[in-house]
Amino acid sequence: MTTVATQPKITWEKLPDDFPLPDDPVDNIDQPTLAAALSDSLEQTGRLQDNTLVATNYGVCARLEGKFVVKAPDWMYVPRIEVSLGNVRRSYTPHLQGDIPGIVIEFLSDTEGNEYSSKPTYPPGKWYFYEQVLRVPQYGIFEPQEGVLEMYQLNDAGHYVLQSPQENRYWIEALGLFLGVWEGRKGNRQGYWLRWWDESGQLLPWGVELVEQERQRAEQERQWAEQERQRAEQEQQRVQALIAQLRAAGIEPEA
Repeated sequence: MTTVATQPKITWEKLPDDFPLPDDPVDNIDQPTLAAALSDSLEQTGRLQDNTLVATNYGVCARLEGKFVVKAPDWMYVPRIEVSLGNVRRSYTPHLQGDIPGIVIEFLSDTEGNEYSSKPTYPPGKWYFYEQVLRVPQYGIFEPQEGVLEMYQLNDAGHYVLQSPQENRYWIEALGLFLGVWEGRKGNRQGYWLRWWDESGQLLPWGVELVEQERQRAEQERQWAEQERQRAEQEQQRVQALIAQLRAAGIEPEA
């Protein structure tokens, strides 16, 4: 006997003003730093519009089988949002107040399997909510200690399938950029990070890297100016020596 899966009843409604938003503690101590780094280079390179939302722990709402569900991805990119970004409720309803996220990323937490939960009953698991309710085109799960990134893409059948990387990077359609793992230091954290590369393979810089590049450029210009000063000084000394030689020979050089 073949079992036919029933589609959940989903509606897009604004949360009531008195709806308690989740205020769960951060599962991974690196989450805020990793999420901020993802947004940093997008901001520095001017890839965010005024009505674009990149956020961590910002609620995404839906009404599933008559009950409100709110999930707050560790990081997400929403191409267009209409609700005020200064909204203290820190939540929005897709289709009603903006686009669905183009990509969501979860950093692997201490609660094993939480990011892979396809539990359909209330409250639904993250995987189920992103795949079957929101239908987010791409879903990433990152384990920062080992630097392992898994990217899943929604296929034509409406299910996530594991993406194949291109040179260890994944093409993110919503942003027109590659996403991959990079190892190094930012601030006081040494380890693995998620970073963006453009189509030509250029790494998008963080703000601190742009500051360092500017410092190095200014230092290089200072060195060039010092070398030019020394060259001019040496040339002046050579001319003075030549004049002295001519005068010693009884020849007065022309001005």
